[in-house]
Amino acid sequence: MTLEGKGLFTWKIPNCEQGDPAAMAATAKSAGLTHVLLKVADGTTVYNGTWGIKQDLVTPAVNSLRAEGIEIWGWHYVYGNNPVGEANLAIQRIRQYNLDGYVIDAEKEYKQDGRKAAAKAFMNRLRGAFPSLDIALSSYRFPSLHPQLPWAEFLDGCNINMPQVYWMKAHNAGEQLIKCVREFQNKTPSRQVIPTGAAFHEAGWKPTSAEVLEFMNTAKALNLPAVNFWEWSDARSGVMPGVWETIRDYPWAGQAAPKDICEKYVSLLNTHDANKIVELYNPTGVHINAVRTTQGLDNIRSWYNILFRDVLPNANFTLTGYAGTGNARHLTWTATSPKGAVQNGNDTFGLINEKINYHYTFFTVTK
Repeated sequence: MTLEGKGLFTWKIPNCEQGDPAAMAATAKSAGLTHVLLKVADGTTVYNGTWGIKQDLVTPAVNSLRAEGIEIWGWHYVYGNNPVGEANLAIQRIRQYNLDGYVIDAEKEYKQDGRKAAAKAFMNRLRGAFPSLDIALSSYRFPSLHPQLPWAEFLDGCNINMPQVYWMKAHNAGEQLIKCVREFQNKTPSRQVIPTGAAFHEAGWKPTSAEVLEFMNTAKALNLPAVNFWEWSDARSGVMPGVWETIRDYPWAGQAAPKDICEKYVSLLNTHDANKIVELYNPTGVHINAVRTTQGLDNIRSWYNILFRDVLPNANFTLTGYAGTGNARHLTWTATSPKGAVQNGNDTFGLINEKINYHYTFFTVTK
């Protein structure tokens, strides 16, 4: 489990920075967020960023956020009526976006009789497909008040517990977080707690900036590696004075280090935007492959346009490793596309002033 720092849940992407993926990424980066949690599924239904639409709003958000080095986690509200079907959809969405982690939101529906077997079936199917993926449970903050929920069956297959520590109708954020952590420490199995705090208003109640600050200070005092908040659009609405600014300006110790240029490069490949990629190069940069050598940003941009249009359209790129320091890097990568797959991506960078000045790439596309 590597999750550290501050994160935000999203619910309806059109309400987040007016649905502008670039603005979402810029906002997340300026706030020092290390991760964003996007809703990708509801039961056995694909969730495309808001209710009842076929247009995929998630992909542009994923690409823009990932290009800024921000981890992408998907979250999924589950009901338990068809646990294997829900798990199959989870598997589909994780693979579609190559998610860094997955969050299961299980609430009142899973307090019904007979849901232990459903939780176990869901987790067995999901964990069987992803033995090492970070998987979190998002549910109630005090398990003592919700004994009907199949805690053990879910947490057996999770490596993170992400309780919803919403101090609604109260103003004791720190006290509630301490109580939450202590209760879960005494449950079996015990998992790393990464709490979700309140950055929303409801039924006349809203948190104050002082309470949000207390929540984060308490999390740090408890040596928790990360926190999240529900929810992006409400936090940014201005209805809760100072709440967004407190989250944005809070300096989280241990926050993720800046991304290496190899990580930035593969993240930008997943945007399929040649203009963004050429920003990594020096104006006189040289690009070499098995077919030709090109120099200058216009020629390099043309090469990437051909790559994205003809060679690997709609591809998902994955960094499999990199090495080197200073002005030299070597990286390996894979890709999947409707036109084929790459299993042997192998690149070398020569850098000047942290920009690519020399780039040799080798890969083969198999059908």
